[in-house]
Parts: sequence; structure tokens; C-alpha cells
Amino acid sequence: MSALSSVLTFGRMIKFSHSIFALPFAFSGAALAAAQAGISVAQVAWITLAMVGARSAAMGFNRLADRHLDAANPRTSGRELPQGVVSPTAVGLLVVISSAALAFSAWQLNPLCLYLSPLVLAVLFFYSLCKRFTWASHLVLGLSLGGAPLGAWIAVTGSIAWPPILLGLAVLLWVAGFDIFYACQDYEHDISAGLHSIPARFGIERALVIARVLHLLAVVVMVLVGRSAGLNVVYWVGVGAIAVLLLYEHRLVRSDDLTRVNMAFFNLNAVISVLYLLFTLADLLVMGEASTLWRAS
Repeated sequence: MSALSSVLTFGRMIKFSHSIFALPFAFSGAALAAAQAGISVAQVAWITLAMVGARSAAMGFNRLADRHLDAANPRTSGRELPQGVVSPTAVGLLVVISSAALAFSAWQLNPLCLYLSPLVLAVLFFYSLCKRFTWASHLVLGLSLGGAPLGAWIAVTGSIAWPPILLGLAVLLWVAGFDIFYACQDYEHDISAGLHSIPARFGIERALVIARVLHLLAVVVMVLVGRSAGLNVVYWVGVGAIAVLLLYEHRLVRSDDLTRVNMAFFNLNAVISVLYLLFTLADLLVMGEASTLWRAS
């Protein structure tokens, strides 16, 4: 296997393209912090590496921990580890290297980031075990991604404040909601295999209602983010657009028709995360909260 082929294989295995869910929210947290403290090119680079390291470590550990479960599930049996395309040893090495990249990036940013990096990894790895004993695994996944904007804020300021905490909560609710959609695909398998999820616990119809409530709360908390950060009309337009997209997402997925889950899961949610970043940046730069977000060092 060539070097390029290996990179592409590992990228597919850890669903690198799904980084689009968390990375824009991390940059949103960094932008809100930069409006107060400024941000350097070096900080953006280290935040990006930390995010890539964290997500690669989390997904690598997930694939490693779930390789036997994936092999037994028709939907996931074609993944790289069950098919033997990559070895458990290679994936374990990826987890170690990615974890080290997160820790090194945190060290380069500030002491608080370094001190928190083991806790971040613990939460990320814990998620992969949750489906074995709790239907609340979707909320733990939300917590894993919701830490991104808070971590980016800490990376810039070295402190904690309400805007990134609220943004992290909004991401938690948003991720948990769309992960429920995704889990509906495995409803029958999860029940037969004794795995836990909200669809398996409450049924698909009730699970979709729970997802709707979570997404409604996510929009409410986004409003609170804007108020706590002193954002203005451009931001509110963005939140309105996201609310419309979430409404459309829920129209796509019905208890008697799950054929469009992947469209709702990936396409629309990728647009939502990017839109949130773009409207947040536009509000900060256009509405006068910050004439520039950059500082020299």
C-alpha cells in the first residue's frame, strides 16, 4: 500500500470529512475569544492541529473498540478494521500519535490547555464505550464535540467564560439530536445485540421527538450565546437560517421513512456548522464588535 493510499484509507476509516461538524464551531469559539483578546496565526494553527489530533484519536479509538461490534452489524461490516484493510496495531498507533499531537498542541497554546488535555481525551474515549451500558451515549458524543468551542476559547484567552460554555452546550444539543437520527438506522440491530441508544430504548418515533426537542433547545441556547457575547443582527439572521435548516432536516426524517437519514446527517449538518462560523465572523467584523481579530503574536 502506497503512502498516499494509506493516508486515504485511514482518512476514510476515521471519517475525516466529518471534521466539518466540530471544526467550524471550534473556530467560532476562537473568533468570539479573539474579539476580546485578539488571535495570532500560530494560535489558529495549534488549535487546528489540536482539533485534528483530538478527533483522529477519538475516531481511531472508536473503530478499535467497536471492531467486533462493527463486524456483526450489516451496515458497518464493510469498514476497514472488520475487513482487515488496516490492522488493530496500526489503528492503535494512530490513536497514540493523534493523542500526542493534541497534548503537544495544548502545550504550545497555554498551561490550562495542557492541564485539560487528559480530561479531553478521557471524555472522547469514554464515548466509545457508552453504547454498551447507556442510551445517553448521544449526549456524551455531544459533550465530546461541544468541548471544541470552549477549548478554542481557552486556547486564545487562557480562561473560561459564559459565551463558550453556552456555545458548547448548543453544540452538545445539536450533535445529540442528529446522532439520534443516525442511530435510527441501527434500531433493530442494536436491540438484537443488546446495545443501547435512544431509538432502541424509546422506539424510533419517540426518538425523533426527542431529537426535535434537543434541536429546539440548541437554537434557544444559540440565542443565549448571541446575547452573552453582545452579537447583533447578522448573527441573529444566521441563527434564523440554522433554525430553518433544522426544521427542514426534521421534515426529511420520519419514523416510517429513514431513507434520507444520511442527507440529514451529513449534508445539512455540515452546512449548519459552516453557516454558524460565517455568520459569527461576519457579525464580529461587520457590526463593529471587532475591527480585526488578529494580533501580531
